[in-house]
Amino acid sequence: MELIKTGIKDLYIIKTKVFEDKRGWFTESYSAKKFKDKGININFVQDNHSLSKKKGVLRGLHFQLNPKAQIKLVRCTSGKIYDVAVDLRDGSPTYKEWYGLELSTKNKKQLLIPKGFAHGFLTLSNNAEVQYKVDEYYAPDYDRSIKFDDPEINVDWEIEEPILSDKDKNAPLLKDSDCNFIY
Repeated sequence: MELIKTGIKDLYIIKTKVFEDKRGWFTESYSAKKFKDKGININFVQDNHSLSKKKGVLRGLHFQLNPKAQIKLVRCTSGKIYDVAVDLRDGSPTYKEWYGLELSTKNKKQLLIPKGFAHGFLTLSNNAEVQYKVDEYYAPDYDRSIKFDDPEINVDWEIEEPILSDKDKNAPLLKDSDCNFIY
């Protein structure tokens, strides 16, 4: 397993070793031991899996408030997405900065997103499946979102009219949210 820094503290790209032959390929997508060997000790408690049927679906930017904030390990297991994490930790040197990368079946990369970040993704293909592990159970009372096109954050999604849920269409701007992350 390779741990790649992104330029935002605690946000990492994960590359696993892939074994290929004429039959196909195999990878160990997660190993607690290998993470621990790299200094990352996370107790994941829930796996989530979504399917977005159409190219252009944008999900996000989502997070859970403290004390139910989540670490996420995100991967795309079918198709491809543009995955984005936004640092919402007030006082962080990278506060309101975002990082994005393509995750796909082909590149098999994963993004390890720490607590204190919002997360979202844009589907770059039809039938994109995303799976992610979290270290805290889903808690509806702590579930929040911020507007995907918040000008204070200015994520470059490279799409004019994404397909959005009502929740994401009506999400508040960061300045109007009750985000409670402190660096």
